[in-house]
Amino acid sequence: MAAPELLHVALYKPEIHPNTGNIARLCAANRLPLHLVGALGFRIDDRSVRRAGLDYWPFVDLHTEETLEELHERLAGARFFYFSARSEMLYTQVHYQVGDCLIFGPESTGLPADLLQTHRDHALRIPMRSTNVRSLNLATAAGIAVYEALRQIL
Repeated sequence: MAAPELLHVALYKPEIHPNTGNIARLCAANRLPLHLVGALGFRIDDRSVRRAGLDYWPFVDLHTEETLEELHERLAGARFFYFSARSEMLYTQVHYQVGDCLIFGPESTGLPADLLQTHRDHALRIPMRSTNVRSLNLATAAGIAVYEALRQIL
């Protein structure tokens, strides 16, 4: 049996292709699977990827799921952490483990409130000192979360 993946990164209904491209590069650089869940706001076919200059794309361990339920089934046994500026618990208050999945929502709306409420014990936020900014850029947030989890695991 193969060893479990170190971490999984999941983007739920991502809307902006440069953010997804940056997160794909992050995943490729760290050999982490990237899951794109639900409808995408852009195309990821070969021609679109080549035109965007994503020369690292062949090194992305890419998975697509139609729903979060499908993601949960695919990663049965994994712990799921949901990132949102609206969550209470800080991302540094978690002890990350091999096989965890970090889930990020769409840029314009974030993860659904009912999902965050249902999983409030696994809903995490990255603190911001200013109240003038609604949220961090998706790729920035993913980078912060991934490297904190890797710091703890490695």
